[in-house]
Amino acid sequence: MGSPNMTSVSVSFDVRRQLNSMRALGNYESVDTLLLHLLKEYRLNQIKRDSESLQESLKTIENTNVNDLIAKLDLSPF
Repeated sequence: MGSPNMTSVSVSFDVRRQLNSMRALGNYESVDTLLLHLLKEYRLNQIKRDSESLQESLKTIENTNVNDLIAKLDLSPF
């Protein structure tokens, strides 16, 4: 983002400049709408990764014999 000698004020100005550049390139009304869009995309990507992980887990369960599982659970002390 900048040199290691940048102060927090200069970093803030640099971040603000970069956000305004991104806002202008994406034709967003404000930096807030840009940030909301970025957060939404991030969350959707997280949900997609979680969904793929769950689908993989379901594939391993798919071949489980339910009757055998019930029988084993009946032997459980709980």
